[in-house]
Amino acid sequence: MNKKVRAVMSLLIAFSIGMVLHGNAGQAAQKNELYVSPVGNDKNAGSKKKPLKTIQQAVDLAEPGTTVYVRKGIYKEQVVIRKSGLKDSPIIIKAYPKEKATIDGSGLKVSWDYQGLVSIHDVSYVNIEGFEIKNHKTKHEDLVPIGISVSGSGEGIRILRNHVHHIETHHKNGNAHGIAVYGTEAPEAIEDIFISGNKLEDMRLGASETLVLNGNVSNFKVTDNILRRNDNIGIDIIGFEGVSPVEAFDQARNGTISNNTVYQISSYGNPAYGNHYSAGGIYVDGGKEIIIENNRVYKNDIGIEAASEHAGKFTSSITIRKNTIYENRSAGIAIGGYDSERGSTINSIITDNILYKNDTKYQDGGQLLLQYNTKQNRIENNTMVAGNSRLLISSPFKQNEENKIDNNVYYLDKGAEETRWIWEAEEITGFSAYKKKSLQDGNSVFKKPKFVNESKSDFRLDTKTR
Repeated sequence: MNKKVRAVMSLLIAFSIGMVLHGNAGQAAQKNELYVSPVGNDKNAGSKKKPLKTIQQAVDLAEPGTTVYVRKGIYKEQVVIRKSGLKDSPIIIKAYPKEKATIDGSGLKVSWDYQGLVSIHDVSYVNIEGFEIKNHKTKHEDLVPIGISVSGSGEGIRILRNHVHHIETHHKNGNAHGIAVYGTEAPEAIEDIFISGNKLEDMRLGASETLVLNGNVSNFKVTDNILRRNDNIGIDIIGFEGVSPVEAFDQARNGTISNNTVYQISSYGNPAYGNHYSAGGIYVDGGKEIIIENNRVYKNDIGIEAASEHAGKFTSSITIRKNTIYENRSAGIAIGGYDSERGSTINSIITDNILYKNDTKYQDGGQLLLQYNTKQNRIENNTMVAGNSRLLISSPFKQNEENKIDNNVYYLDKGAEETRWIWEAEEITGFSAYKKKSLQDGNSVFKKPKFVNESKSDFRLDTKTR
């Protein structure tokens, strides 16, 4: 059993103990509103004039339809949510309007694996809105600090407009997450998840990810978030890691990742990776039936990647469209297993993306990287501009089948005959030579695209150029 799965099992045990210890905390308040303030008292009724002191006491008293308003201040506590709302009457826990409510983990221990500063397990219809969540840290290898943790099964979870930062592991083999959703049960999934408007930044993640959905997670939307300055993957959608107890359900699926801004994500210098540029801004590893659209992804190690790290397993039916991907250190878009011991990417579509001067660290990723065992994928109607590496498409493996690449626009300011291509491990110079070797891109053109303002990184296209 791998470390992440052990950690999840520890979480389930801890929550069960917590239910026994705290299930009768306080008499349930039949109120639509409860208030919390640092100057409150947990013996108070929780009114605006007589607020409670801790967020935990308020959420223990909350019932379906209750909104918990948290007033300005710093709250040094780990909040565990044990009750469900209803579809039309969720439990809402939010910062009071126009006030800064901070949940600060300084000095608090990560006492069990996968413990968030806010933890939600086996409950439904809960909103977490508008908090600053920070400073959850550990030096222990087997403890995993998280800003907001969702696990087990359930539906209707909303994580909205939070600022999560400085969630850190300080062990060379450690793990940490800003927001983590782990579907650890089956057949019941975590579903109808909406993660929007959050800012996640300045984290030390070890071998883990800033925002992750892993295991039996279905029907999700990750939209309008900002992720930056984190030392491993930005958004990650994962399958096949044994998080779900039933393998048939062990894939995050049926979701949308849209309108996010992801930048300065790099594993370079992270002790788990050393001096390697391997962190994707947006990554699907073993997920399926996912749309990735209208994201702005730049100055990461890899822009967007749809791959499978597990031999014999498929990342499938991924649509990557209308994204702006520029100045990443390796590939702009990558699909397939990163080596011959990995899995496959199949039946996916890459269309209408702008790929501009990626591969800035000369990693032979180019604008588009077709890795091991890509099958039946369509790559069409993209605009690709090479930078100093001159590399447009890199396809270093022979194990690729029935991929179709066509109707794309390519450009390099040095001219078509100076472009570089890698096809089945062979280095090719020149656009014509590439088409002859690959038998791809028969209807594609080499032409300078007209952007709205290239110097200001406004890569919207004048439609007259297509």
